[in-house]
Amino acid sequence: MANTSPAIEDYLKTIHAHTEWQPEPITPSVLATRLAVAPSSVTEMVKKLAAQGLVTHQPYGAIRLTDAGLSRALGVVRRHRLVETWLVSDMGYGWDAVHDEAEVLEHAISDRLLEAIDAHLGRPARDPHGDPIPQADGSIVSVPTVLLSEAPAGHAGTVVRISDRDPQLLRRLAACGIRPGVLVTLSGDTLDGPDGTAVELDADGREAIWLTT
Repeated sequence: MANTSPAIEDYLKTIHAHTEWQPEPITPSVLATRLAVAPSSVTEMVKKLAAQGLVTHQPYGAIRLTDAGLSRALGVVRRHRLVETWLVSDMGYGWDAVHDEAEVLEHAISDRLLEAIDAHLGRPARDPHGDPIPQADGSIVSVPTVLLSEAPAGHAGTVVRISDRDPQLLRRLAACGIRPGVLVTLSGDTLDGPDGTAVELDADGREAIWLTT
């Protein structure tokens, strides 16, 4: 029987998240930082994951998911993002306050309840932040995007995804009506949204938003 401990699920999900929106594989030091654990803990866990056929790695080098590891990671991602969507849709949570709750519930929710939530929500393709929700078979609907920091001045596009790492940024954008699905225009360091609203963004903010190309 496969080991489904929360720690293993957290590692697999974090490795997957690192390469979901950019191509460079994760390293042990970055993985340790993301999970807030000691490098020695990462070394031991990566060995366990490799022994289970879930990752490949080189000493002090890149860590990559195998096909089996990717399948397991996408299962965790699916639970996390459906829970976030459910909390916002039905439970009154703001999109800036669901991540930590989903981190807990993703390890506890049963497949039966997850299926019921998915059906109740109408099989959503994306969560409140615009991240794609993997289907039960692991498939994902993706669209071409450009990171705001790499978009040319004057670029207009629909917001596809906003990283949930900075709740304060999410609150600022929501106050201006800027969410996934909204058409915006980049004007220098300012993101112009609907009805003439605008948000001034620093470098971190421009690294947190993806638009259609």
